[in-house]
Amino acid sequence: MPGKVDLPLVSVRELAAADGLDGRPAWVAVSGLVYDVTHLFLWKGGSHFVRHAAGRDLTEELLDAPHGIEIMGRSRLVGRLDS
Repeated sequence: MPGKVDLPLVSVRELAAADGLDGRPAWVAVSGLVYDVTHLFLWKGGSHFVRHAAGRDLTEELLDAPHGIEIMGRSRLVGRLDS
């Protein structure tokens, strides 16, 4: 399995385009990593509980979530955020 350093870089622009709308994939960034949440029921339509939108870095928002980063293990790792 490749390490995190071997993951492709995802630009902020690419992340923003993956907003989950109009059939596009839904990606979110957390702690420098980008995850595909498209298949998760709670992210249908690119929104999670109408509070969090796909296509963005949600690192800070995750601090206030009722769960930690371990929840991202349900998603496919897409790459590293190119900041």
